[in-house]
Amino acid sequence: MSLELSPAVKYGLNFFHPAIMWILLALSLYAAYLGLQIQRTRNAQGEEKKQLIKGKYTIKHHQIGSILLALMVAGSIGGMAVTYINNGKLFVGPHLLAGLGMTGLIALSASLSPFMQKGANWARATHILLNFSILGLFIWQAFSGVEIIIRILTKE
Repeated sequence: MSLELSPAVKYGLNFFHPAIMWILLALSLYAAYLGLQIQRTRNAQGEEKKQLIKGKYTIKHHQIGSILLALMVAGSIGGMAVTYINNGKLFVGPHLLAGLGMTGLIALSASLSPFMQKGANWARATHILLNFSILGLFIWQAFSGVEIIIRILTKE
């Protein structure tokens, strides 16, 4: 069974992955902000701590983190699927390899949650290190992805 997509649909699919990834980059920055607020709350004292607790940063961070994990995995698979649909192959290069690395790192980072909830500082430090590494790769990915989009736009 062969499912043939129209050229217009195939062309439009090229822009779905980048749009999702730019949204995820913005969500990642927000998650980093929430994580920093959690750290601030943990280190605060007295009235400042009471005010920070009202922000419910931990709950928001967990929720955004869950969304990021799910959408990054789906977005990575989707990006590879669209590339394969449109080209019949994947282009193994820095953009793909960094994206796969980020997907693995975010899963590893999320897996540290149970240890952090039990107060393991090593897990917290590793989680922070992994997430800032992901964020750095993500920013690079965004710009290398724009270069890919420019090639697609000038090719058509």
